[in-house]
Amino acid sequence: MRDILFNIKEWKDSFKPSEKKIAEYVLEHPEKVINMAITELADVCSTSEASIVRFSRTLSLKGFQELKIKIAASLTRQDPSQSDSIGGINRDDSTTTIMTKIVEFNRQAIDQTASVLDISELDKAIGILSRAQRIDFTGMGASGIVAYDAMTKFIRINTLCHYYPDSHLQLTSAANLTKNDAAVGISYSGATREVIDILKVAKERGASTISITKVGNSPLTEFADVALFVSSQEAIFRVGAMASRIAQMNLIDILFVNVAMKKYDKSMESLENTSGATSIRKV
Repeated sequence: MRDILFNIKEWKDSFKPSEKKIAEYVLEHPEKVINMAITELADVCSTSEASIVRFSRTLSLKGFQELKIKIAASLTRQDPSQSDSIGGINRDDSTTTIMTKIVEFNRQAIDQTASVLDISELDKAIGILSRAQRIDFTGMGASGIVAYDAMTKFIRINTLCHYYPDSHLQLTSAANLTKNDAAVGISYSGATREVIDILKVAKERGASTISITKVGNSPLTEFADVALFVSSQEAIFRVGAMASRIAQMNLIDILFVNVAMKKYDKSMESLENTSGATSIRKV
């Protein structure tokens, strides 16, 4: 089930000005909103009832009433006792405290990703990857690590796939894709120029394209046939892309296992073969 408050927070920067005012009020006062009439919310946000309806539909909801129901459901799933347990790491934190914060932070990233994943889109991605004759994984920096991890998994079930650390090689490889192939672009921000260019080229070549980004509209999703989203609040050492990397790798695991199950017998044979090969020791 999607968590509407997480969705609103992640999408906020991509909203139109009138929608952004509504989003900010909803995030600051969710308990009040669920007891408001549409006229009241329009008044406090200095906007119109029509804007409230459009805001709800932007979130793929039928209207304001469904928005209130989703907000109420989101509030019931929140655990107030955890609200301050994953804040920034302080200089005087003990080893145990730092460990606990990071573990909790990563756990929440996985839980939040599960809440925002659209199962129908996930099934489409699994179908694409199952049918693809070849898969190109692309990503830069920390997302490049995720792309490499994806390649090492899919190659074990005898799937022809590539990941190149060099962005020029990734672009060259994408230019040789066909309609029988797939490209997976990984970028938490969804704004990494190299990954956008690579997915654009792959789409132009007729390949099926999948994006993995944070929740919300982004330049990368414009070139994706299927958009998959991860969610994390990068409060701890943002430059390290810690929780987002964990969330992305968790999604790759979900895709990998589902694709392996689609062709179970061949996958098991390939896994046995690769397991035997990697256990060979040099004398």
